[in-house]
Amino acid sequence: MFNKLLIANRGAIACRILRTLRALDVQGVAVYSEADTASLHIQQADEAHSLGEGPAANTYLMVEKILAVAKQSGATAIHPGYGFLSENAAFAEACEAAGIAFVGPTPEQLRVFGLKHTARALAKQHGVPMLEGTELLENLDAALVAGEQVGYPVMLKSTAGGGGIGMRVCNSAAELSDAFEAVKRLGQNNFSDSGVFIEKYIQRARHLEVQVFGDGHGEVLALGVRDCSVQRRNQKVLEETPAPNLPAGMAEELCAAAIKLAKAVSYRSAGTVEFVYDSEAARFYFLEMNTRLQVEHGVTEQVWGVDLVRWMIELAAGDLAPLSELAQGLKPSGHAIQARLYAEDPGRDFQPSPGLLTAVDFPKADGKALRIDTWVEAGCEIPPYFDPMIAKVITWADSREAASATLGQALADTLLYGVETNSQYLRQILTDAPFASGNPWTRCLENLNYQATTFEVLSAGTQTTVQDFPGRLGYWAVGVPPSGPMDSRALRLGNRLLGNEADAAGLEITMSGPTLRFNTDAVVAVTGAPIPLSVDGIEQPLNTALLIKAGSTLSLGTINGAGARSYLCLRGGVQVPDYLGSKSTFTLGQFGGHGGRALRAGDVLHIPALTDLQAGAQLPAELCSALPAVREIRVIYGPHGAPEYFTPAYIETFFATDWEVHFNSSRTGVRLIGPKPEWVRDSGGEAGLHPSNIHDNPYAIGAVDFTGDMPVILGPDGPSLGGFVCPVTIIEADLWQLGQLKAGDKVRFAPVDIATARKLAKASNAETSDLVARLQSGADMPPSSPSAAELQSPIVLDIGEADKRLVARLSGDTHLLLEIGAAELDLVLRFRGHALMQALEAKNLNGVIDLTPGIRSLQVHYQPETLALSDLLGIVAGEWDAVCAAQDLRVPSRIVHLPLSWDDPACQLAIEKYMTTVRKDAPWCPSNLEFIRRINDLPNLDEVYRTVFDASYLVMGLGDVYLGAPVATPLDPRHRLVTTKYNPARTWTAENSVGIGGAYMCVYGMEGPGGYQFVGRTLQMWNRYREVAAFDGKPWLLRFFDQIRFYPVSADELLRIRRDFPLGRYDLRIEHSELALADYQTFLDREAEGIEAFRNQQRAAFDAERQRWIASGQAHYESEEVAADLGEDAPLGAGLHSIDSHIAGNLWQVQVKAGSTVKAGDVLVILESMKMEIPLLAPRDGVVREVRVQPGSPVRAGQRVVVLEEV
Repeated sequence: MFNKLLIANRGAIACRILRTLRALDVQGVAVYSEADTASLHIQQADEAHSLGEGPAANTYLMVEKILAVAKQSGATAIHPGYGFLSENAAFAEACEAAGIAFVGPTPEQLRVFGLKHTARALAKQHGVPMLEGTELLENLDAALVAGEQVGYPVMLKSTAGGGGIGMRVCNSAAELSDAFEAVKRLGQNNFSDSGVFIEKYIQRARHLEVQVFGDGHGEVLALGVRDCSVQRRNQKVLEETPAPNLPAGMAEELCAAAIKLAKAVSYRSAGTVEFVYDSEAARFYFLEMNTRLQVEHGVTEQVWGVDLVRWMIELAAGDLAPLSELAQGLKPSGHAIQARLYAEDPGRDFQPSPGLLTAVDFPKADGKALRIDTWVEAGCEIPPYFDPMIAKVITWADSREAASATLGQALADTLLYGVETNSQYLRQILTDAPFASGNPWTRCLENLNYQATTFEVLSAGTQTTVQDFPGRLGYWAVGVPPSGPMDSRALRLGNRLLGNEADAAGLEITMSGPTLRFNTDAVVAVTGAPIPLSVDGIEQPLNTALLIKAGSTLSLGTINGAGARSYLCLRGGVQVPDYLGSKSTFTLGQFGGHGGRALRAGDVLHIPALTDLQAGAQLPAELCSALPAVREIRVIYGPHGAPEYFTPAYIETFFATDWEVHFNSSRTGVRLIGPKPEWVRDSGGEAGLHPSNIHDNPYAIGAVDFTGDMPVILGPDGPSLGGFVCPVTIIEADLWQLGQLKAGDKVRFAPVDIATARKLAKASNAETSDLVARLQSGADMPPSSPSAAELQSPIVLDIGEADKRLVARLSGDTHLLLEIGAAELDLVLRFRGHALMQALEAKNLNGVIDLTPGIRSLQVHYQPETLALSDLLGIVAGEWDAVCAAQDLRVPSRIVHLPLSWDDPACQLAIEKYMTTVRKDAPWCPSNLEFIRRINDLPNLDEVYRTVFDASYLVMGLGDVYLGAPVATPLDPRHRLVTTKYNPARTWTAENSVGIGGAYMCVYGMEGPGGYQFVGRTLQMWNRYREVAAFDGKPWLLRFFDQIRFYPVSADELLRIRRDFPLGRYDLRIEHSELALADYQTFLDREAEGIEAFRNQQRAAFDAERQRWIASGQAHYESEEVAADLGEDAPLGAGLHSIDSHIAGNLWQVQVKAGSTVKAGDVLVILESMKMEIPLLAPRDGVVREVRVQPGSPVRAGQRVVVLEEV
């Protein structure tokens, strides 16, 4: 037997062959195209080698590359699988010439049968019945003559075809003329052979085939007859054995003919002889012989109890028992049916549906009654280059009826999401008369009317996502935001109007809506901001249950008045899989909703079949009141106010101001423009240079945090941890208003107390459940701008002192922020915070939604009606006493070694973007590393490098920024590099960038905004879909109190690691250890002198940098958000067209210049707005006359950016 065998194939067949190799104890060598990096065959192989980028022609069909891998790996045999090179005689010869066994027939047999016309000649010679046909045809004229001789309809075939490729039924000379060149081209492109021929086409034909196996010395076995008649466009869909409803003796005749043909050439290995069977005449005709393993070999294996792959390998190795001996044990039993699960859309003419599989769940298969041959798991990408087969689902039972029922159930129990599949289509075939009766024919599917409960996205709008209420709760501690509808009230009202469950998923539409085509009846309602709505071009009312008939197109226009988001609710809800308990889309995290992203043209979404057709119900007018010019949003004062952080006068100003919404606002956060804060402190000390900086603490959704001097309201996709102060937090009842804020809107904040906030929350919840209006605009509102003296302090508990002090602060009406000790970085405080969190977790309190730790803080998210604030404070105080009394605090602490690409190109790109669109002259630009060196008074950049790689970073928080991303600080204070954060923050940061801010290191969990100074980039902190050992059963890699140690890798090396790590192909070194508070305190005492000297030098450098800023005028950066010129654009002359921005933003790129010729659809400029890059396209062909904007300049909605001249 071979020691090592290479599989020259991909996907399901490669996995299938590996299964046999494991049983034989033979090492499997896999090859793959880069498009297939996520395929299971790579993970299951003993070793895997890349064939490079691109389609089959550049990868799986490259004989030289495959033989080079075989040589390099020491493989002594190659199994070609099916398709690709499996029937390529030149490949078989090349293998043998290289001294490598080709597991399959001889090159000569591949040649004779590989070309259908030579195969026909051989069959004719041996008396196998033939369909009338031709030899190879030289040109179209010869084909037209042959068509008349044979008689229409005819089948035009590529001689080297397979898998239904290169076959066309032609009913007339005109159809033959149309098809001729196309079939030649398909043969050339897919099989490197453009030869074609014609044969007679039988109208009501069955496709039957016999599995043969020959020993190469004249002995041949036949393993029954398979029926593969259920086809679409000559591509098999269902296969079964034994073939049903054949006349007595017909199966034996077919087997005898197949054996005769195979024996004529002393056939070697597995092969299939295919026949056309004329049901009406009860006659069969030779079609072709496939000199390879067939896709459908599995049904034969199930019924005959054999392993054909094993036979092939043993024969090639010279280890197979004589066929006469094997034949004695062969006895067929029962019935097997196979369904081919494809990534294709039967509702759109079976177009392939490549894309990311976000959910995969097959029913449990025992390998006998149910066998599933697949290559996918969640997180696999179905590439556009290859056959779109996802899996073969094979069932076996004693009877055909039982096997068919089991198959239907197995398909129903299979969850595949992210791409469209033919699963529903297969289930419809199983119950359709031709198959169910056991009398299928090759064109029986043409009469099947596919039913799909779906709608298609024809155009997607600005940003349309799937959201559900209340979103993804319970994962705030690891940086997973709730997401969900930004205006939850609108979605909840729409669901209630339709009679949906409260958590039914709908579509959130931002600014411009999608155009959708419904393939099924549906009842929908559009709520939220007023938006033009039409069905089949006829305008429809909002806030109304509308019946949409199958085939109709629903169009949503652009929101022109007040508001920013509308919601499309559908009866039954949008059907997408849950991710961490919710269907909501978190686009930054690339999970939830449909494919973890905003909808795109071409997407197909599923809804339940409609049973309740009632429509016409409307929301009461009082629930749909217009939004006022200045939005009043009610808040709880705190957690951080005056006089600790802000002057009392500024807090009064804050409440008296009509704030303007900045263009750079999104679901992450809504930025506000208004009066500069008056700070009490001149810096954040150890937490950062800017007075807004504090040691990272947990936020509440709706907190208004000052990122530098600019306030941002934290949105439903915002980060859970951050180092900025928050003077107020929006109450639960008013959070919905965030969803209706857009650039230029005015907002005023009004403080209320907890009792008022909860009364409003109760009324708001009641409105969405019974549709009776309770909250009149302006009711229950306190005076609009109170004096600072009238405000209630956010501090509701203050116990203990020094490092045992605990202060509880209100953070809105559903969050409590607990702060520990003095405002400094002290691991003792973090230890105690961890112990308090564990104590509260152990109590499993009813009403606590989640607990999120910060550096020296712990936030409790709770439901006040279930757990009253006073009760919660009592429990917290009791547990804190117990924690402070504990003597020997110890925690598990793993040492996790991570690769770091220093000053990675992705970091450099983010800096470049920042300098273009946010701030040109920041002290940390153009090099963050030079800034870190200067502010820490290090002699050179090598010292910065050495410090980062020498440090052991202790993980103190997860989810800074997002998705299990660590905020960490070196255990040894002498490794703590101190910096300030960007002011204003960056709008874009590459996923897994590593930065330093204040005294902390963080790894960005995902792409998004940020403010830490870059040092480089590492591998993924979050694994969306797969089980990878290093993650220990969770999507997040790190745990609280892990220690991170970096080791250097190149940028290219990191790209390879980032590709392999999420697939489980890069092993992390993780050491288990323990951290004891007492030991750590001993270390600090011992090294106190050196630590103090280091800190003094660092402090002096920090102060010197600050003085330089003051001297150069950079200390207080005035944001350059100058309003764009609002003067009316001059009227344009004849033939000139104004291209206006449909949204406010900052200009990111200009793609054209005056004099450029453009075509309709070309990109003119790219705006950055709402954290999205939005292209403006040319609406028509023309020449660019003027470009009115420059990169970095602000653009308002409706502003003229380009003037285009007709040509």
